[in-house]
Amino acid sequence: MIEIAVKSGGDAQLASGGDTLNTAVYLARQGVAVDYATALGDDPYSDEMLARWQAEGVGTGLVPRLPGRVPGLYMIRTDDRGERSFHYWRDRAPARELFELPGSDGLVERLLGYDLIYFSGITLSLYSDRGRDAFHAALAAAKAKGARIAFDGNYRPRGWPDKARAQAVFERFLRLATHALPTFDDEQALFGDADPQATIARLRGWGVGEIVVKSGAEGCHIAADGAETTVPVPVRVTPVDTTAAGDSFNAGYLAGRFAGLDPAAAAGRGHRLAAVVIGHRGAIVPRDAMPDFAGGPVA
Repeated sequence: MIEIAVKSGGDAQLASGGDTLNTAVYLARQGVAVDYATALGDDPYSDEMLARWQAEGVGTGLVPRLPGRVPGLYMIRTDDRGERSFHYWRDRAPARELFELPGSDGLVERLLGYDLIYFSGITLSLYSDRGRDAFHAALAAAKAKGARIAFDGNYRPRGWPDKARAQAVFERFLRLATHALPTFDDEQALFGDADPQATIARLRGWGVGEIVVKSGAEGCHIAADGAETTVPVPVRVTPVDTTAAGDSFNAGYLAGRFAGLDPAAAAGRGHRLAAVVIGHRGAIVPRDAMPDFAGGPVA
């Protein structure tokens, strides 16, 4: 979507963003080959988005353009503690129709060729029931061919007027997931989990093999390879803007796993990247602010 970040004093900065896009950009910056799937309009803002993503190394071959349409828009405000609030205008965003557009069968076929497919609860909130059914079928087919399916709940009540419906949709898709990277506060709000261990137990019961529950400044809780561990943040950081904190952690974690790191080391990488991101305004930090991860690009 088009992003308008309102600064103190009322000035605003124009960019583009979205939770899964943020993760895609940070994966690409770590050398991961990544494509992004969405739908855009044929307007100048869509042109600028595509150019910006391509400059970041994010593939855009899975992005159809809809004549006469424009992307969704959201505005971000941050308080004096760096906490953010959002306002959305996206009822007719082309991304909502991605799996119902003419030619969407081709997108489904192409998804079968990926090693990992990553999406979020915000992704699911955009689609109609028909679109979710088509996406679920695509994920099931990709998983059957060996793809890893990674899901970050990112539960936002505004996107789910019916909480019970959100619970049912999340469970349905989590039962396909190989990796879950939720934030505990979101899981508590949606499912009433008492603590991260309750979240882990629920997700394990649904068949998720690798689980990372993010708990902000407390670090994260990991269940993988039959063991559980807690990985604290290396240094507590006073945030300037918490936008994309979880998205960037996910990118650091997944890139670390692609590079062969064990889950705890991958979580450390995620913490390092998130610490940098929350020290800057906006979802995407300057390229020269990125941590220098040892080991170079990953495949």
